[in-house]
Amino acid sequence: MGDAVIVGAVRTPIGRGRPGGLLSAVHPVDLLADTIGALLGRTGVPPDLIDDVIAGCVDQVGEQALNIARWATLAAGLPESVPATTVDRQCGSSQQAVHFAAQGIMAGSYEAVIACGVESMSRVPLGSNVPKGVDPLGSGIAGRYPQGLVHQGVSAELVAARWGLTRAELDAFSAVSHQRAASAHRDGAFAAELLPLPAGTASPGSTVVDEGIRPGTSPEVLAGLSPAFAEPGLASRFPEIDWKVTAGNSSQISDGAAALLLMSSERARDLGLRAMARVHAMALAAADPVLMLTAVIPATRKVLRAAQLSLADIDSIEINEAFASVVLAWQRETGADLERVNVNGGAIALGHPVGASGARLMTTLVHSMVRRGSRWGLQAMCEGGGMANATVLELL
Repeated sequence: MGDAVIVGAVRTPIGRGRPGGLLSAVHPVDLLADTIGALLGRTGVPPDLIDDVIAGCVDQVGEQALNIARWATLAAGLPESVPATTVDRQCGSSQQAVHFAAQGIMAGSYEAVIACGVESMSRVPLGSNVPKGVDPLGSGIAGRYPQGLVHQGVSAELVAARWGLTRAELDAFSAVSHQRAASAHRDGAFAAELLPLPAGTASPGSTVVDEGIRPGTSPEVLAGLSPAFAEPGLASRFPEIDWKVTAGNSSQISDGAAALLLMSSERARDLGLRAMARVHAMALAAADPVLMLTAVIPATRKVLRAAQLSLADIDSIEINEAFASVVLAWQRETGADLERVNVNGGAIALGHPVGASGARLMTTLVHSMVRRGSRWGLQAMCEGGGMANATVLELL
């Protein structure tokens, strides 16, 4: 079996997912197209050498409908002969796109693939693909889970309760995310991965700081926020919840796109490209869809077994900050050193454009590995429905 290497990785700045946000005026097709075009421009790879474009997108409706990957590929100027597909594994959609690309290359079905993701949550709000009054689950799920499923905010509360996480711990972790993200921008840690603002924004061609970062955030500031998901009607079902998850210790609703170019190492050599990292191991896991956000724990264990590594071997780690409780519960179970985790901040500060987040995390991870000289990198993220993706990269 062959190998799969990353030869390029870029992302847009992340905008707040609301009207007037940094990227809210840009159609999501154009946002992804701009990112794909910039990736090819930076690597110098001829567009006709791309075998497929695989994009993650969660709300595939409205402006993100009809296989957004195909229309972004054409809008980016790639030949009509280049196919494209859109995948949905919830928040891990574009990390799954990387997995599909790597697996196809390793199997010999592809030579060069763009794995990418996009979400414009200002223009296509989260949940837009489930019209009001529609049951997307059916009677079988209702029968298997008679207590009923809950949204991720309640799941984050359940995770905090099960692992005994305090409000102070959640807020302290979240403040560090903002501090690290602000420092990363100040120190140029994102310079190699960031793209200029696309056409249609207030300052096209300029490079800006991710919009969600609040450098003045502190545990004291966060302590003043009220719980965001408190529902009195759930008290009888979940008496263990004491409502401590707030907007400040949760990820931000965001707009953004990211893209990576993968190929075989042989193909990279033929093209004279420097491979940044090899996709060393990939894993999936799933767990209780009510608790929902905990599959990152078994996914991490599974991918480390596949990689024949321990967590102590991993120098750079990205765990998606869907909620502070997710990363802290993962840390409790794995014993990870948080000094190695999300060293440039995470989704609490940077934002979480759901379909793009997997590719955004991997873009940040691979550039961080190159900059820091980290041999091994790990990425894992929780996903709706109680799933998770995990990837181990090896620096080349």
